[in-house]
Amino acid sequence: MGKILNKKFEEIKGIIDKGLNAKSTVEVLKALDAPPYTRELIEELELYSELLPLGREHPFTPEQRYLHFLWDTFDKLPLCLFINFAILFRRLIAEHLFKRCGTGFIAEENFRFNFGQNIEIGDSAFFNRNVYIDSKGGVAIGNYVALTEDVRIFTHTHSEASHITREYRPVVIKDYAKVYTGAVILPGVTIGEQAIVASHAMVTADVPPNTVVAGMPAKVIRERKTEGRAGEDLDHLWLY
Repeated sequence: MGKILNKKFEEIKGIIDKGLNAKSTVEVLKALDAPPYTRELIEELELYSELLPLGREHPFTPEQRYLHFLWDTFDKLPLCLFINFAILFRRLIAEHLFKRCGTGFIAEENFRFNFGQNIEIGDSAFFNRNVYIDSKGGVAIGNYVALTEDVRIFTHTHSEASHITREYRPVVIKDYAKVYTGAVILPGVTIGEQAIVASHAMVTADVPPNTVVAGMPAKVIRERKTEGRAGEDLDHLWLY
């Protein structure tokens, strides 16, 4: 990263590391070259997720609110296209907002979530564009996991008799799993280590380790072709 971007990143990191309030959020927005906001306006901020039942049951702290706001705001700014800056900025937010964020996390544009504080991510996970995680019920993602374009993960369901009656069940994706374009993972599912979910699969049940699932609903179609490799030898490296 060049001198100008590095200086900008270090300035923002210094602000966020001290803990965000309305005033320091305005400072971060200014450093991101966002349109001007006042502290008074930021103090009136409410997020969509805070109006959901879970948001009422488990209120956001002011810092969580501002971190969510910065995450979503960033992808609407030209600076988000500077990939050498964007990866580090999103990782910085994730490290402060998520329940856990391992080293080497990469998130591309338009990764959306509703409760970042319920997300756990291991080392070197990679999320491509337009991933959506409904994390109300909790999501735990292992090391070297890949979610490619337009993957959707859901962790809650509604009663048919009463829409306000909800059930929350966590989703777990274990190490070295890959979930391909447009796949949907439903509440309560565990995807086993080194498993592959094919494009546009609808995953309604647990996926055994080292298998490939496809279809709607997804079913095991074969073992993963590993050629005897496992773990790091599978070369789950996405960007250089």
